[in-house]
Amino acid sequence: MSVRNTVKSIQDIMRQDSGVDGDAQRISQLCWMFFLKIIDDQDQQLELMQDGYSSPIPQTLRWQTWAADPEGITGDELLTFINTQLFPDLKALTISGKNGERRRVVRDVFEDAYNYMKSGQLLRQVINKINEVDFNNLSERQHFGDIYEQILNDLQSAGNAGEYYTPRAVTSFMVDRIDPRPGESLLDPACGTGGFLTCAIRHMRERYVKKVEDEQNMQAALRAVEKKQLPHMLCVTNMLLNGIESPGFVLHDNTLARPYISYTQAERVEIVLTNPPFGGREEDGIESNFPKHFQTRETADLFLALIIRLLRVGGRAAVVLPDGSLFGEGVKTRLKEHLMEECNLHTIVRLPNSVFKPYASIGTNLLFFEKGTPTKEIWYYEHRVPEGQKAYSMTKPIRVEHLKPCVEWWGGAKRKGRAETELAWKVTADEVKARSYNLDFKNPNTVADDHDEPEELLIKLDAAENNAATIRDQLKAILAEALLR
Repeated sequence: MSVRNTVKSIQDIMRQDSGVDGDAQRISQLCWMFFLKIIDDQDQQLELMQDGYSSPIPQTLRWQTWAADPEGITGDELLTFINTQLFPDLKALTISGKNGERRRVVRDVFEDAYNYMKSGQLLRQVINKINEVDFNNLSERQHFGDIYEQILNDLQSAGNAGEYYTPRAVTSFMVDRIDPRPGESLLDPACGTGGFLTCAIRHMRERYVKKVEDEQNMQAALRAVEKKQLPHMLCVTNMLLNGIESPGFVLHDNTLARPYISYTQAERVEIVLTNPPFGGREEDGIESNFPKHFQTRETADLFLALIIRLLRVGGRAAVVLPDGSLFGEGVKTRLKEHLMEECNLHTIVRLPNSVFKPYASIGTNLLFFEKGTPTKEIWYYEHRVPEGQKAYSMTKPIRVEHLKPCVEWWGGAKRKGRAETELAWKVTADEVKARSYNLDFKNPNTVADDHDEPEELLIKLDAAENNAATIRDQLKAILAEALLR
């Protein structure tokens, strides 16, 4: 059976269970079970490859002990083991000594996890289906990674899913333009399910990882933080699926909860790739972690301020921000001024409203900047929906090839040879300052609709009003005639 059919069968089994309600609980349930199977398969491989390696999970709790046998425990016995032994013991794992970092990963994943299933028989059926996937088989693991991303894509009822899902085409484009290398410290401070990390890992493996040291340097330089439990669990599982030996760098925390000034020079990074949550408000007191002139409850603004601070001189970033961040005033104005003074904001790619459907239907922008020199000019590129298509949608999403014209226009690593086109234009820093740092520049090369001269418009308006009056009189006559019958 294919991995796709296996996942579909598992979801069908779960729908029969009275304890699992909706996609959010289904994906959470799936995730902790897949996590234990994946890490156990990985542990078996590491035990063969590394002398003295031992699993971070006690033998009695390992997948191979209680789940691998299709004729193993089931029914109430299985439920009792999971609810009274497996979950409590994994949540209480100690993180000191050998393998402590890997144990911390397991403990963090299970910190807020929950077993929703109430039928031990159905739970055994799900476990047996999961056992059909060998995560040490590279082709199966890669194929499952694609299925896994599709599950995330389809997850519409898991709360505010838009906070942690960015279309693959967008993440791939941003990673490609930033071009990370093994050993460069790379941070996603609001990593969600790990889309940017996954794309960066694939990018580096395809282009730059040639030997074991390259792989080790790449893995050692990854950094990520995720506030919410479900996407954090998904991200850690995603990292295991992508061959990351120790995904302990994915912290279950709120990046904004730490005081802005506490981030030291040593903690600064060379690359930031992120789509921070926007349109929301942080909890009371979070804004007090930031300097007075940056204090706000708007999450996206706080992240932008922090990203600028976290970048090293010479570091580069690609960030998704909503239209409101471009034209907003107050704190947003001060942030944009700070950004342009501290960084070279060299490119803004403007995306249509439908890119993030169904999660959001607002205009978004991809900001690319490098820290260390002030902005002198900003290039804009307007990405449009392909001809013959009114908007992007779940059935017709944005694809990597849709962004190829922007890649061709970009001008290589040093962005040389850029030219104004129907879709590209540039503005100077002085023009931005003259508009009080309003970055919401519309495409000047778009041909405006022909609205005629004012006198002609008035003539047309009079004609339309006269026509409406005639129709109204006709309707009155018809109604009067009907009442007399």
